[in-house]
Amino acid sequence: MKERLQKILARAGYGSRRSCEELISAGRVRVYGQAAGLGDKADAARDQITVDGRPVKEAEELVYVALYKPRGVISTVTDPELRTAVRDLVPVEGTLYPVGRLDFDSEGLILMTNDGDLANKLTHPRYEHEKEYRVLVATHPDGEQLAKWRRGLVLEDGFKTAPADVYVVSKYGKGAWLNVTLKEGYKRQIREMGKVTGLPVVRIVRVRIGELHLGNLKPKEWRYLTSQEVAALKKPAGPQKPKSVPENPKASGYQKSKTSLRKPRAGRRDRD
Repeated sequence: MKERLQKILARAGYGSRRSCEELISAGRVRVYGQAAGLGDKADAARDQITVDGRPVKEAEELVYVALYKPRGVISTVTDPELRTAVRDLVPVEGTLYPVGRLDFDSEGLILMTNDGDLANKLTHPRYEHEKEYRVLVATHPDGEQLAKWRRGLVLEDGFKTAPADVYVVSKYGKGAWLNVTLKEGYKRQIREMGKVTGLPVVRIVRVRIGELHLGNLKPKEWRYLTSQEVAALKKPAGPQKPKSVPENPKASGYQKSKTSLRKPRAGRRDRD
């Protein structure tokens, strides 16, 4: 049965469908020696398909891993600058790549898998899968600053953010911990939102992707997902339970947090 090439490649572990489309556009994919184009179809069982001159391997057993990415680790399989990459932290044989990314200075939950279909669903904007973060800002936010995050705002490069679900979790010295939930993943979005609203971001910890939670994982720790977690991630993103906690003017909107997070350490800045 003929299928689109990007679907075949994704199933064989070459990345998300989007990254497989990039392989095709770059002329690295051939069918019977002829360069393939976007939209081309093939039969994975019968046709001769190659990537960079190498035959496309048979689909691997699907693997799903939750990893706590520490600060100072890059969200890629390899790095030309020889920095530690998330793939280095998961000693599992076969193809495994991160779904989405976290900045070099950010930390928290990363999903590692070879399931290209799932990667596409979790990263494509139309599916609107939520990503939840604990964000430490250097100053106490006021109501107008939080309102701008909730309404959506224009970043310095002209990008207009979608509304974010944000509330104050607790005070932290001169700053505060925020809980931020997004349905998009623009490059360095949270840091840029803080920059344009006068809330310098000190630390970002991703605690949830869709229905997958960071849980008790510590930096560099990883675990396999349960079958129930995989099934939950594959379900279409539906209406989510509101995460916002209404602010209490008498309490200045601050609430005690049950989440214990260590004091941030200095880290190398990403070049992105």
